[in-house]
Amino acid sequence: MSVSMRDLDPAFQGAGQKAGIEVWRIENFRPAPIPKSSIGKFFTGDSYIVLKTTALKTGALRHDIHYWLGKDTSQDEAGTAAVKTVELDAALGGRAVQYREVPFARSSLNHDDIYILDTKSKIFQFNGSNSSIQERAKALEVVQYIKDTYHDGTCEVATVEDGKLMADAESGEFWGFFGGFAPLPRKTANDEDKTYSSDITKLYCVEKGQANPVEGDSLKREMLDTNKCYILDCGIEVFVWMGRTTSLDDRKVASGAAEEMIRSSERPKSQLIRIIEGFETVPFRSKFDTWTQETNTTVSEDGRGRVAALLQRQGVNVRGLMKAAPPKEEPQAFIDCTGNLQVWRVNGQEKTLLQAADHSKFYSGDCYVFQYSYPGEEKEEVLIGTWFGKRSVEEEKASAVSMASKMVESMKFVPAQARIYEGKEPVQFFVIMQSFIVFKGGISTGYKKYIAEKEVDDDTYSENGLALFRIQGSGPENMQAIQVDPVATSLNSSYCYILHNDSSVFTWTGNLATSTDQELVERQLDLIKPNLQTRAQKEGSESEQFWELLGGKAEYLSQKLTKEPESDPHLFSCTFTKACGSIPSFFGPFVISWQVTEIYNFTQDDLMTEDIFIVDCHSEIFVWVGQEVVPKNKLLALSIGEKFIKKDSLLEKLSPEAPIYVIMEGGEPSFFTRFFTSWDSSKSAMHGNSFQRKLRIVKNGGTPVADKPKRRTPASYGGRASVPDKSQQRSRSMSFSPDRVRVRGRSPAFNALAATFESQNARNLSTPPPVVRKLYPRSVTPDSSKLAPKSSAIASRSALFEQQSKTSPQEPSIPKPLKASPKAPESPAPESNSKEEKKENDKEEEKSMSSRIESLTIQEDAKEGVEDEEDLPAHPYERLKTTSADPVTDIDVTRREAYLSSEEFKEKFGMTKEAFYKLPKWKQNKFKMAVQLF
Repeated sequence: MSVSMRDLDPAFQGAGQKAGIEVWRIENFRPAPIPKSSIGKFFTGDSYIVLKTTALKTGALRHDIHYWLGKDTSQDEAGTAAVKTVELDAALGGRAVQYREVPFARSSLNHDDIYILDTKSKIFQFNGSNSSIQERAKALEVVQYIKDTYHDGTCEVATVEDGKLMADAESGEFWGFFGGFAPLPRKTANDEDKTYSSDITKLYCVEKGQANPVEGDSLKREMLDTNKCYILDCGIEVFVWMGRTTSLDDRKVASGAAEEMIRSSERPKSQLIRIIEGFETVPFRSKFDTWTQETNTTVSEDGRGRVAALLQRQGVNVRGLMKAAPPKEEPQAFIDCTGNLQVWRVNGQEKTLLQAADHSKFYSGDCYVFQYSYPGEEKEEVLIGTWFGKRSVEEEKASAVSMASKMVESMKFVPAQARIYEGKEPVQFFVIMQSFIVFKGGISTGYKKYIAEKEVDDDTYSENGLALFRIQGSGPENMQAIQVDPVATSLNSSYCYILHNDSSVFTWTGNLATSTDQELVERQLDLIKPNLQTRAQKEGSESEQFWELLGGKAEYLSQKLTKEPESDPHLFSCTFTKACGSIPSFFGPFVISWQVTEIYNFTQDDLMTEDIFIVDCHSEIFVWVGQEVVPKNKLLALSIGEKFIKKDSLLEKLSPEAPIYVIMEGGEPSFFTRFFTSWDSSKSAMHGNSFQRKLRIVKNGGTPVADKPKRRTPASYGGRASVPDKSQQRSRSMSFSPDRVRVRGRSPAFNALAATFESQNARNLSTPPPVVRKLYPRSVTPDSSKLAPKSSAIASRSALFEQQSKTSPQEPSIPKPLKASPKAPESPAPESNSKEEKKENDKEEEKSMSSRIESLTIQEDAKEGVEDEEDLPAHPYERLKTTSADPVTDIDVTRREAYLSSEEFKEKFGMTKEAFYKLPKWKQNKFKMAVQLF
């Protein structure tokens, strides 16, 4: 829509250019801006326009326009407010979503609502007897705001419960402002109490000021013409949809027609929402049976990549043809990788505990249950989950879920629970498993029964048979080998593969594979075929025997397999409603009906202990369950997550196999709390419901300091301690051979020490030493009981430790294989007088070894803890502001804060630069949006 600036009110010039709230009051038929100090104070005789501007993660600005009509406002002022919102929308480029609020009712107190009475020395909150705990808790947030803003945080706060008469002094004081207590009348039927069904929706096309019904059996996106305006009447909600090419006058006429529709049908509580084509909200789109989102067709770089890979296979130099892909940030797992793991395979209605060597070897036809215990921030955490293979049977899937749920219930709902499908594994799962292998076929009773009934071939993996594995991952602590069909079409130029039969082993490297991929192949060989000589194959120069094993040459893909991207998190509250048995049940006999409501700009305080909430980040779904949720609904948490995915509230085409986590209040792991700008674990330790907790905070002026829970060692479901004692805890990584210890080091000096303690004959000679880059800044002491006899080697390496620790940090990558150093001669030790003295000496050596390695680990952690920042010049804050009269040039305008001096940065942000840049990108953006410095 092309709009001349002459048509726009001068009061809207410059509106919506930065995040925040702007308010205008209608005065003499014109919008007049009100000062910030008056925002939040509305008069019932006036009409207001409210603009909320939000900065998105992408850097773009989102606008929401509300107009609020006081109950005693004149019809002329109300009409002016409605028209001016259309003009404001045009001033903002026609992208805002507009709302008309329910009018303020200056009526008597009633039993359904909550009221706040602000007096000179005290703030009263009156809770209607029919109001919910959640409503009372949210009302306290308004009380807190009034107390901090208008009373400098010093006034008293009192709550008055409806129906308690004059039971206490505060109730008497409250009713004194109303001339004394009098019983509240019961609700009577009047015009404002009429309810309007939102189940029936009607679409109208506005032409020449008239709203004409649009005929059709169901609503479809194709019914909306970009050259027209429409009204979608949903009862309590009335939407005005304005085509992208419609004029300002057309939009004003459509808005007027919608206002008249609401007024003539006597629906004062109906909400009017205006929407521009291309910026439809989820609630609006959800009213349509089908909604096809328009997409702009652009030239795909994927096609370029395919052509380049095809030419490369033919020996053509493709340098310059391939466009380098932007570097991707390695996903963080936000989970400690040094815990204790137990895995069971599901066999019908039973489960079989796997040996440690088989913990990360799964079959695609089977289901598994795992329990992982690990050190959390303040206590030991437990994650219990299920993994479903692509060819697993439904009976064993249900059995696995039942077993996992019983394990969680037996531990008093403390552990988090996960449901994971093959091919949709989150990074947390891969980090727990570390060297993960998926074999074809299955060995469970359910799978064997299935192939017998269906009379299909059993393709279960055999060590002596023909097998092809695709190798993938981001590093030694996150690597996978996935068995695929042994045919050429299974190859992909972006990966490396292992191919073997009874007597031959080949490795195949695609032309687009990275050096990391090649290193991971060598490591996986130790697990799949450790004792055979390998024959390396490079894409384009394969041997005839290689192609013969695959059944001949064929075309194959070249692009990386992509996973569901993680989007900005969305928080939804789940409201359950009990009703008569005639209403269809959504989940079964426990819960009759439910609805989800999105909560915008959410914080930890939005999580109510009586409710269930869902965090949707597209690639994963988290179901948060409050402590006060009834037990029968706690058991439904996983089903709620599954139903949420099916409902797809954001219309984002969620995968039905997306990982689902069930998180219990008080046991929130780091991979959940990362979605919140701040997290206070002491809040879950407070007693009472949401209202009682918040009332205590409001009255005391802050969160009470709760006793921090002591570290607990949760009992394993199998009856054994699931977390070893700190003195015995070590890396849980799987060794490449029974005699081999994999130490989580970082620097070459650290890795050289680890290599010294290995059995050099126990691994394939083509495999580099087991160097692992530590993912988390937690120091881990290796199993010193195996390292103690090597005291002479420690002495010989001490100088190397000190020398290497002083050198500059190297680029984090997997180093090339290190040659084994000859074993240092051991000096003869004096004979011990007794076995006890020898044991004592061994203990001292163990302590010495542990302290040396831990010392080095701490030094290495210090190196890795601070992200390397560019050496950027520092500029004064005043010159970095967008409104500066003398702005700085030649800077990255998306990172203005990076040019502040260390002192000014800490002053403005309340934290150091190092701490700020450790935060995830989305948290950095959210923090910058909140402080609004520039």
